[in-house]
Parts: sequence; C-alpha cells; structure tokens
Amino acid sequence: MKVEFLDTTFRDGHQSNWGSGMPIGMMEAVAEDVAKSGFQVVEVPMMPLQFKKVVRDLREDPWEMAKMLAKKMPNVTKAFMGEPAIFPFEIINAPEEIVKLYYKSITQTGVLNRVQIMANIFGNVPELYPWYIPMCRSMGLQIALAISYALSPRHTDEYYAEKVRQQAAHKPDVIYLKDQGGLLTIDRIRTLMPIFLENSNGIPVELHSHCTTGLAEAVYMEAAKLGCPTFHTAIPPLGNGTAQPSVLSTAQNLKLMGNEVDLDLERIKSVSERLSSFAKQDGFPIGAPSPYDYSQYIYQIPGGVISNLSHQLKELRLQDRLDEVVKETVEVRKDLGYPVMITPYSQFVVSQAAINVATGERYKVVIDEIIQFAQGIFSEDSGFTWMDQNLKDKILDLPRAKQLATQKKVDVPLKKIREKFGGPNLSDEEFLLRYIMRGTTEIDTMREATKAGPWKTYSCRETPLFDLLKNLSNQPQITLFQVNSPQGSLVLQKAK
Repeated sequence: MKVEFLDTTFRDGHQSNWGSGMPIGMMEAVAEDVAKSGFQVVEVPMMPLQFKKVVRDLREDPWEMAKMLAKKMPNVTKAFMGEPAIFPFEIINAPEEIVKLYYKSITQTGVLNRVQIMANIFGNVPELYPWYIPMCRSMGLQIALAISYALSPRHTDEYYAEKVRQQAAHKPDVIYLKDQGGLLTIDRIRTLMPIFLENSNGIPVELHSHCTTGLAEAVYMEAAKLGCPTFHTAIPPLGNGTAQPSVLSTAQNLKLMGNEVDLDLERIKSVSERLSSFAKQDGFPIGAPSPYDYSQYIYQIPGGVISNLSHQLKELRLQDRLDEVVKETVEVRKDLGYPVMITPYSQFVVSQAAINVATGERYKVVIDEIIQFAQGIFSEDSGFTWMDQNLKDKILDLPRAKQLATQKKVDVPLKKIREKFGGPNLSDEEFLLRYIMRGTTEIDTMREATKAGPWKTYSCRETPLFDLLKNLSNQPQITLFQVNSPQGSLVLQKAK
C-alpha cells in the first residue's frame, strides 16, 4: 500500500511542542525544502489565534508570514484548522461577514488550499454548516472534516459510525480521525479504523494523533495494517513530545512493514538537522518520545489547557490546589454529558471546575458558557442531552439563564465594524488584524519592533557550506563560483 503524509511541523507540531513560538525566519529557512519533500499536505499556522500569538509574543507580522509561506511553498497543498468563527470561544456570535472576509483575504495570499473542520465540535451547530462549507467550496478550498476522538460512555462504535456517515453526506474531500488527546490505543484503533473506512463512502480517510501517552506511533502502524492510507506527522524536533509522531521514524517503520513511502527522506533529515540547530540557538525544546501516561485517560485535559490553568491558579494564589481542580474536571465533564475535551469545551469544563474548587461549592457560580451549553446552543454533539438533569434544571432556572435566553444574535453590518476599527479606507488585511487584536496597541508595538527589518533570519552553524551554497543558488546573477585554498580549488557552475 502506498502511504501518504500530512506535515504538521509549522502548525500543530510547533503549537504542541513550542507553544506556537516558531519565528517567521525559522520557517522561511526550511519552508522550501518542506514543500519539496513529498508531503501530500503541509499545515500552516494561519488561524486567527495564531495571528494573535505572532503579533503579541513574536512581534512579527502574520500577513507577511502568510505571504512568505505562499511564496516558498507554491506547489504543495497548504491547510489550516478552520471554523465558522474568528475565535472558537465566539462561535455562537461570530459575525458571518468577518469570517467570510478573513477567508477571502487569507486565500488570496496563496497560503491556503485546504480547510480542516472539527466536524463533531462545530459541524452540527445550528445555522453554521449551511453557509460555511459552501463558502469554503466557493473559494476553491479542499474540505477535510475531522471527527474528534473521546473516551466516554456515549462515544461508542455506533456514535462514530453515525458521525462518519453524517459527514460523508457533505461530500468532503477527506474525513479524518482526530485524536487530539493521544488517547487511542492499539485495541481501540482496531475497532475504529474499520468503522471510518466502511462508512466514509469511498472518501479518503486520514489519521491524526498526538504522542501524549506514548502510543501514537504504534497506533499508526496498526492503522496502516487496517488500510489507513494517510498519517499526520511532524519533522523532529517538532515531532514527538506532545505533538504528532516523527515522520522519520514513522516512514521507516511503515517501509519495513512493506508499505510504499514516496518521501525525500534525505531532504527531510536535512530540515530536521537545521531545525534542531535553530532550536538549540533559541532555547526551544527538542521533541522526544513520551513515556506511557495513564493519567491522560482519566483526566483527558489537553496539555495547553493544563499549562494555562496552572498559570491562572498561580495568579489567584491557588497553585497548591491544581490537583483538586484536575480531579474536579472529571466530575464536571461527567455532569455535562461528556463533551469532547477540545477547544472550546475543554476550557469551559476546566474553568467551571476551578470555580467550583475556589468557591468551595459546586456550581455556586456558573459561567455563561456552561449556561449556554445547558441551553443546547452548542448542538447535540456537545453532550448537553446527556447532562445530569438536576444540574441542567438548576442552571436553566438561574436568572442569568433567562437573560441569555432572550438575547438574540445581532448581525452587525461589516461597514459598522470597520468604522469601529479605523474606517473604510483601511485595507482588508489591516482591518482584520485590528479586529483580531481588538485595536492597534499591540500592532503598533509589533511594527515598532520590525522597523529594523521584517524578521530575524536563521542559518545553521552545523552546515555552513550547505547554507552558503543554498544562498548562492538563489542569486540569479551568480552563475560561477570558485573557492581557492592551499590544497586546491573548487569551481561550481550553475547548470543551464
């Protein structure tokens, strides 16, 4: 069987292992080789939340990042995680015209060819799919529908078979199993992968997992035996850790199993060596295989949510109660009908658990998102129909629940939103950046930081000759290059 690969290095790989902290210059140094390595798809960090990270923490311009990646990788399919909102936490009240403008602008840069949608998270939210998927299709984007994996009494084989059939009816280009928590085991993939393959109506199937529990690569091998043709991997040092399995070891193991792997592994090894060198220069961690961690199966809290929770509890001087909050999340998730622990639900569950512990009384204070959850705003897939009935009745009887129930979505005209952020003369890119950053303060700080130049460039100290030759090859005016030394001369001439 021929096996294909989706590369997550620039998006999920560095979001998982480096907190989305990879500078633009580091991507630029390897992007061309990543694109030429034979990956079927390359993920790019084009989500609005990542735009915020680039502006706020890296102090770089995300639109310039988009244009650079489009220029360096013109001939490979480029994908991002999409949703019918600018931010997942605002999924209910997302201004439709803003979302459409964002997709139009990001697509026009040439950096986007495929949109990956968490189908059983956002897919059945009322009034979203009918306009969202047609919009993506109208822009020529491939549609990949992800069905997120979870452990609970309601996430049965029957549940997944139904979800695959539902999503296949939308006729996407791809359906994939998204194991965002790294919770799949060899035994579970043996039951799930056949369900995906049998119910997808011939639509290609992919597998995405994380190395959180140390089992992802072994799960990939078993999935390949069952006929899964495409796997999501990352290039070390962005592979392993809490990200996807390393493409190098995954490809090697799949080849040993008799599969055909059409990747330029020597080129990928070169990228890996350079990224590892850059990581050491900037103090980034090197992704390593994770030990088996059974606690993930109990708490199912994503690593990024745990780190944010720890920070927030420290600010509240409650850091010594982290274990209590983590245990309370298990109970809150059960109370709510077992939502999938992924954005935005994981944040809702953890926030409510923290409040329960801090106040000393469960649900004495209830956040708006949990009230909306109980009202069914997030669709049947959220789990609200499985909620503890006494808790649901208590929440729906709150005065705040009655206020939220009477609030209707106000579809503010795009013209009015533009006026708030600078008026009609702003370019679409500048307007969207201001909308995402909620003003100009952080954008001004970013632009002040970029006055000296667009971004830091990276070269690999371990391979200076490689970098020299690569840079010379990119200079069209240089056709002949000669190096003289006491031991002899080296002459290189570009092929005509």
